[in-house]
Amino acid sequence: MVCRVCGRRPARRACPALTLNICSLCCGTKREVEIRCPADCGYLFSGRAHPAVSVRRQQEDDARVFFPSARDLNETQADILLAVLGFLRDYRGDGFLRVTDDDVENAASALAATHETAARGVIYEQRPQSLAAQRLVNDLRPFIAPLGRDRGTSFDGDLAAVFRAIERGAREARQSLEGGDTAYLAMVRRLVVPQADAGPGARPGSSAAGSRLVV
Repeated sequence: MVCRVCGRRPARRACPALTLNICSLCCGTKREVEIRCPADCGYLFSGRAHPAVSVRRQQEDDARVFFPSARDLNETQADILLAVLGFLRDYRGDGFLRVTDDDVENAASALAATHETAARGVIYEQRPQSLAAQRLVNDLRPFIAPLGRDRGTSFDGDLAAVFRAIERGAREARQSLEGGDTAYLAMVRRLVVPQADAGPGARPGSSAAGSRLVV
């Protein structure tokens, strides 16, 4: 039987997420990136416990990009970052405008600038360049608004720091990681998983965010 994903290699693994038989290479490389694996999948557990050399190398590359981009964030800002990355992990736009890392970078830059001026007491909305980036900004606003409850007047400054971190990460991923124009988004989907799916190697995140960081 041929793998139903790549159509080339022998299908020797029954994928519970796709309910199809797939090859081991598609299972290993598309797991938690293109395939939303259930938490009880034996291949997922084994892969996390004993990752292949290529997977370990990918994890090292992801860490080299992700952690420097977020290293200056305090604990509150790190919680907000994890929540926003959880949003980006699941974001698909409106079906007509394809979202790329450039759009994420532009949207993050505009939001960071908007909240930097707001932190100084000036209300001025910065607008990104592309339609897809503007749509992302519009969709992010109602998501981040509840995160500011009980956070006081420092929330704008926290948001500015978070979106600057996302801007840096998207820019660095484009330069350093494989994956074309969605390398950063692919990295986010590898690193940030729903809490229910988090296994060995997961770092605690905000319970409100609903996500965990897997490194």
